[in-house]
Amino acid sequence: MTSPTENTAFDTTRLEKIRLLLDKGITIFPSTFDRQYTVTAIKTKYADITHEKSAEQVSTAGRIYIVRNHGKTIFTDLGDETGKIQLYIRKNDIGEEQFELFNQFIERGDIIGVTGHVFRTKLGEITIWVDTFTILCKAVCPLPEKFHGLTDIEKRYRQRYVDLIVNDESRQTFRNRSRIVSLIRRYLDDHGFLEFETPILQPVYGGANARPFTSYHNFLDQKLFLRIAPELYLKRLVVGGFEKVFEIARNFRNEAVDTDHNPEFSMVEIYWAYQDFRDMMALTEDIVSSIVLEIHGKYEIPYGETILDFKTPWKKLSMADSVWEVAGIDVFTHSVEELRTLARKHKLEEPDKPRSQREFLVAFFEGLVEEKLIQPTFIYDYPVENSPLAKRHSTKEGFTERFELFISGMEVGNGFSELNDPVDQKERFEAQDEKRRLGDVEAQMIDYDFINAIGYGMPPTGGVGIGIDRLVMLLTNNNSIKEVILFPSMKKLQESWEVPDEEKQAPKK
Repeated sequence: MTSPTENTAFDTTRLEKIRLLLDKGITIFPSTFDRQYTVTAIKTKYADITHEKSAEQVSTAGRIYIVRNHGKTIFTDLGDETGKIQLYIRKNDIGEEQFELFNQFIERGDIIGVTGHVFRTKLGEITIWVDTFTILCKAVCPLPEKFHGLTDIEKRYRQRYVDLIVNDESRQTFRNRSRIVSLIRRYLDDHGFLEFETPILQPVYGGANARPFTSYHNFLDQKLFLRIAPELYLKRLVVGGFEKVFEIARNFRNEAVDTDHNPEFSMVEIYWAYQDFRDMMALTEDIVSSIVLEIHGKYEIPYGETILDFKTPWKKLSMADSVWEVAGIDVFTHSVEELRTLARKHKLEEPDKPRSQREFLVAFFEGLVEEKLIQPTFIYDYPVENSPLAKRHSTKEGFTERFELFISGMEVGNGFSELNDPVDQKERFEAQDEKRRLGDVEAQMIDYDFINAIGYGMPPTGGVGIGIDRLVMLLTNNNSIKEVILFPSMKKLQESWEVPDEEKQAPKK
């Protein structure tokens, strides 16, 4: 049998205190406590309290943050989800036995319930004059040093629960994240969209160019993939007659981890029958700007050293115009070899890979333009080679009716007039599948069932996906996606768990 402290952060002194409390017959992990008020409710109710104790007794509960012992009196800070309040504990009031119990056994991190009367100290702080206290949970892992909190960035991500306990800024970030998701859902509900849930385990992955995570279902004897996007299933719903649909989805892409990428991430995908990419640009603009106003009360908000301005309308540029405006390159006035020379001059990655002017257009845009799109900007008219699910442009040969939204150099949204020609879709998938067979791990598979679905007829439809994590980054002034994902993907610290060999591959029949 292992010891209680092996592979844990348990403190032996705290474990000993638990043993002593149990020896005294004290319950230290009770099932419930009759909490009458939250901390904020007490502060609101007694905002005008004087130095005299309130006539009414109150009860509340929370975690102990700071303990200041002054002999026969103890001041401590108690916090719950809503805030913190000071407690005043006096030996003459609660009795010597209870006072010594608190003094010897209650520490920073413990959770207690208290009853008492509210008053205001001479320094003007609303405080609870404690009559009784109850131990609700004795913490065996000590919190970080009280004045500096949890400052180790990696530990903050690995132990988010501690980060949330000690860092008010982190709690506020995730309150805002929850609120942003609720506002997205409320906006779409108010505008007649229906929310659906589509499969996360899929026999064919699609809806984006990305490398999937692979799994295996033993009973079905079948390889499955974690979805990279909900797009193809949501469009099946449009085929089925639902004209305004959305999903707030968890997606999974087997890709690198950096400041704006996490293998598991959240997005909202929206599809609207009888609309096109222009309508979806307008919808995206309205959703995001309205959320900014709701969260901040204004359209201009700080992000790093920049002020982002979300007042509408936002800037809109074709991809070709953006490359000309930012880099001074008119791609279609140069031969492929001239473009290759320019690509080398600008030190673009893989300058030998593009084979056409349109492919070089994408390379120049991604290498020279994207990071410079700071204010909200829509880039539209993407080459057909890079847009296997978008409708061909009605007037520009070789292009599609597709847009992406960029803010602070990040792609935040991607939308288009949805391709609803099943023959064209089959050919696009076949071109993607050829790339995949030649080694492009991010190319899409052929989804024949989806081709059949739109073969039954899908109305003209506009669609857009908005990255929730990146949007939260922007609206909470955080420069890393790990700051806005509660439990981001991290490399494990030790080889404490391994996949059994028999589970690493499909069982043989």
